[in-house]
Amino acid sequence: MRPWVLVLSAFALLGCAPQPQKADPALWRIESPDGHEGWLFGTIHSAQRPLEWETATVHEALNDAGTIMVEVANIADEAAIGATFAKLAKSEGQPPLSQRIAPAERPALAALLKRNGFHDGDFAATDTWAAALMIVRQDKDGSDPRYGVDRAVIAQADGRPVVELEGAARQLGIFDALPEKDQRDLLSVVVREADKPDMDLPAAWREGDMTAIEKETRTGLLADPELRAALFVGRNRRWAASIVQAVRAGSKPFVAVGAAHMAGPDGLPAMLASQGFTVTRIE
Repeated sequence: MRPWVLVLSAFALLGCAPQPQKADPALWRIESPDGHEGWLFGTIHSAQRPLEWETATVHEALNDAGTIMVEVANIADEAAIGATFAKLAKSEGQPPLSQRIAPAERPALAALLKRNGFHDGDFAATDTWAAALMIVRQDKDGSDPRYGVDRAVIAQADGRPVVELEGAARQLGIFDALPEKDQRDLLSVVVREADKPDMDLPAAWREGDMTAIEKETRTGLLADPELRAALFVGRNRRWAASIVQAVRAGSKPFVAVGAAHMAGPDGLPAMLASQGFTVTRIE
């Protein structure tokens, strides 16, 4: 659910598949003033177990859709995403990572680097944003991106168009375009949050608990105004514009993106409602 989960999925370890877990995730129907429709489906990018996410209501909406819209269409191509990450992350002549963070936070950074097998000088050719994503403990709860619902939705396209709202290059490019100050803020948040227990967002997602998910969107890096504007609000606005266009064109899009992007007044349902669409939660 965190904004770096998709980035880190390319490096996740694979394990044996346990028994599926039932889920009842949130789904909205959207209707334009002229009667065209679409759906908003909040996903989870990785999970500890396979998920039985396709309820009868979700199944019906997915079958009725004419287009599948997702954040990244080639989300299962970990090699390609990893190559994009490596290309954007490269930056020669960077100072040691400890020099890019406040002195008070350096002991915590040193502990995090040691725990994950890194050294302070390992990032001399790496942008700060990329270093921050690399050093955070990957999948602290043992999640596996193979069980991500985005992948499962794409697999059910059955020849229908799969439209990217963003794509890996643009998604990672948002991090890459952050001013250095904001990149260092990101590093600081990663270090401070590394040892804090995560809220059980997978459980909130399985229960369709958007109140809990919305609360999470106001913590961590998304509590920083600049990072929130770049990584959450700005992205939602761009996606909303694409969704509006697709609905009005009669494409009947089934929009499957991280559930956090559906939450609160800055979420997609609220943004579309503010543009005159009727948005109804149906699951």
